[in-house]
Amino acid sequence: MSGTADAGPVGAVETPQPTGVIHDIGYRRYEGRRLGRGHAFATLAAHSLRGVWGLRRPARAKIMPFLIAGTMLLPAAVSVGVMALFKQRAIAYTDYMVIMQVVPAIFLASQSPYLVAPDLRFRVLPLYLSRPILVADYVFAKLTALAVAMYTLIAVPLTVMFIGELLVDMPGGADVKGYTAAMATGVLHAVFLSAVGLALASFTPRRGLGVAAVSAFYLLTSAVSLVLFGVLSSLSRDDAAVWALLINPFLLVDAVQSWLFDVRSSTVDAYPGGPVPLVLLVAATALAIGGLFLRYRPGGSR
Repeated sequence: MSGTADAGPVGAVETPQPTGVIHDIGYRRYEGRRLGRGHAFATLAAHSLRGVWGLRRPARAKIMPFLIAGTMLLPAAVSVGVMALFKQRAIAYTDYMVIMQVVPAIFLASQSPYLVAPDLRFRVLPLYLSRPILVADYVFAKLTALAVAMYTLIAVPLTVMFIGELLVDMPGGADVKGYTAAMATGVLHAVFLSAVGLALASFTPRRGLGVAAVSAFYLLTSAVSLVLFGVLSSLSRDDAAVWALLINPFLLVDAVQSWLFDVRSSTVDAYPGGPVPLVLLVAATALAIGGLFLRYRPGGSR
């Protein structure tokens, strides 16, 4: 019939036409410089350190670390004022950490879980450990970041006190020996506390539980140390009572400081054991780092 389009054979089925097209863009190789494990380690450590202080994070993440840092700095500023007005030292450098131990303990409890809990919770560790980062790189990058942050928390107020003492021109000159001993012992504090804090926080993907675990460790060791010291002292077991003080991690490092630098502690007249506290400190640090490697061992639950 004229005017009628050719519809084709009756009952024919139309074949669907493809609607997508695959473009062959080829495979482009990376020809740039490969920075390797060292650069990856440094990048992870720097990123973790910034995170501890809340840098490049929301404003609320900066409140806790900088509030703690300000609290840690306040006695140093007061001490400088006392030196300026009365020409007397209010706080000895070597006593600063023992007096202020609650503040770095809070910092440790609040920031240790931040470094490890999110990676566990969101299961991104396989991405980190694919390559070139190894388990040792990951562990020591996190430990380095927290130890540097802890040492900054310790060293800044001590340095402020020392600079103030130089400007005030104290009678007899500045206490260089005390400042040097406190700064060197600060390294021991930072490494030991960071290792313990990360080891405890790494066993849970929940930040709240990590904070509770680190806080409980400090409270328990401090309480047990004081209770045993009081009980043994009341029984006239003074030698054993002094050993009980070493259960407190801050007093353990203080005992090492007293032996290494021959300085008197404000807590007791003399710690026991000579180099034994140093051996205990090294063993406890190694145990904590070993716990971290056990947590992140190949095939472990991550």
